[in-house]
Amino acid sequence: MTVASGVTEDAKLESVSLHPLGRRGAAMALPQEQEQEQEPLCIFGTGDLGRSLGLRLLQTGCRVVYGSRRPHSCGPLPQGAQVMSHEAAAKAARLIFICVHREHYTFMETLAPYLEGKVLVDLSNNLKKDMYAEANAAYLQRLVPGATVVKGLNTLSAWALQNGLLTGKQVYLCGNSAEAKQAVVEVASKMGLTVLDRGSLSAAQELEDFPLRLFPEWRLPLRVAVGLAAFFYFYLLIRDVIYAYVEQGKDISYRIMVSLANKVFPIVSLVMLSLCYLPGVIAAFFQLYRGTKYKRFPNWLDRWMLCRKQMGLVALGFAFLHAIYTFIIPIRYSVRHKLISRVVDENNKTTPFDFNYTEAWGTDSFYVLGILGFFLYVLLGLTSLPSVGGSLSWREFSFIQSKLGHLTLFICTAHGYIYGWNKFLRASTYKWYTPPGYMLCLIVPSVVLVLKMLLLLPCVDRTLTRIRQGWERAQSMETGENKATNL
Repeated sequence: MTVASGVTEDAKLESVSLHPLGRRGAAMALPQEQEQEQEPLCIFGTGDLGRSLGLRLLQTGCRVVYGSRRPHSCGPLPQGAQVMSHEAAAKAARLIFICVHREHYTFMETLAPYLEGKVLVDLSNNLKKDMYAEANAAYLQRLVPGATVVKGLNTLSAWALQNGLLTGKQVYLCGNSAEAKQAVVEVASKMGLTVLDRGSLSAAQELEDFPLRLFPEWRLPLRVAVGLAAFFYFYLLIRDVIYAYVEQGKDISYRIMVSLANKVFPIVSLVMLSLCYLPGVIAAFFQLYRGTKYKRFPNWLDRWMLCRKQMGLVALGFAFLHAIYTFIIPIRYSVRHKLISRVVDENNKTTPFDFNYTEAWGTDSFYVLGILGFFLYVLLGLTSLPSVGGSLSWREFSFIQSKLGHLTLFICTAHGYIYGWNKFLRASTYKWYTPPGYMLCLIVPSVVLVLKMLLLLPCVDRTLTRIRQGWERAQSMETGENKATNL
C-alpha cells in the first residue's frame, strides 16, 4: 500500500511538472476536465422551444444533448450542443426535457427501456382547455411507467428564453417524486427562475391550463368598465348632441370626440373606484349580521373582492385619460373660438364684465379637489405594485389602501358635487326629464361613503373589530346560557 501510494504521488508530481504551464496550468486544466465530465441535460424536441431552452441552459454552463428522429437533418441548433438519436440521448442523461406536442408522445413507448429511472420534465401545453380527458403529464407517465414525470416550466415561452427575460420569473412544477422535483428546481434556479411547487402530478391539469388563461382577474373589471363606458356614452350622446339637434336645431356633433369622452372618463373612473370599496363594506355588514367571520361569503361577493385591485387600476386608467383630455381643452378650436367671441362681445358692451367671486371659489375648489384626488389615485396605484407593496408593513399597506383609499373616494366625490353645485335645482339641467351623467355617477360613491360612515360609529366599529378578532355572537350567547344554568 505504501509503495503504491508513493508511485501514485510521484506520477501526479510528474504529470504536473510535465504540464506546459507547470502546477498552475494543471490547476487550471482540472476544472475543464470536471466540466467535460459533467452529466449532460437532454432535450427531446428541436423546435423553437427546444432550441431556446437549450440555448439558455448552455448559457448557464450546462452540457446539452438533443434527441432527434433525424440527428443529421434537424436544422441549426445552439452552438455547443450535441445532437444524437433518442436512444443515445436518453442513455447519456438522467434529466430529460420533453419539448414535443402530446400527439407525438407515442414514440417514447419504444424508448421505455432507455427511460427507466429517468426524470422526464413535461413542458407541453394544449391549444384549449379540456382538450383531452387526462393531463399530458399523466398520459406521459402512463406511456413510460418506469420513468418519473415532472410537470413544469410550461409557462415559459421561446421568446422569453431567447431574450433572457427570466430573472425572478415564477414557474410552476408538480410531480410525485420530491427528489425528481428537486433536480428540476436546481436547473431552473440556475436559469434565474423562481419555482413554486404545486404538489403531486394530479395538479398537472391545472398547470397546463395556466398558459391558456387570458387575464382572468381582469375580465370582470374590464366588462364592468366597458359596460359603464358604453352606457354613459350613449346616454350623454342622447342628452347633449341629439337633444340639441332635435330641440334647438344645433349641430354640436363635433363634441363627440373630446367633450363627450371627457365626461364619460371621470364618470366611469369614479364609479369603478366606488365599486372597488363597496364589496368591503358589504362584507362588513355580512359579518355584523351573522355575528362571525368564519362563514363564507357568497360566491359573487368572493369573486368581486378578489378583483378589487384590478378595478382600482382600471379606475386609475380612466382618471389618466380624463387628466390628459382636460389638458388639451384650451387648444381645441371650439374653445378658442368661444373665448374670442366672448372677448369681442365684452368689448362691444358699455358695462364692464363683473367678477363673480362665487364662481371663482367654485372653479378653484373644483380644480384643487381634482388635482388632490388624482394625486391620491396615483399613490394608490403605486402601492399596488408588488415591488412597492412588498416593502410596506401590513399596517402601512392597510392604511394606504383603506384610509387613503376612502379619502380619495371622498375627495373625488366632492369634486363631482362641486362640478354641479349650482345646477341641481335648475329645470334646464334635466333634458327630456333625464338627470345629467355626473348626477348618476354620484349615487354609488355616495352610498359607499354613507355606509362607511355607519361602520365608523364607535358602537358598530367596536363590534366589527371583535368579530374580526375571532369573537362570535353565537358562542357568546352559549357562554351566557351556561353561566345562567350554573347559577
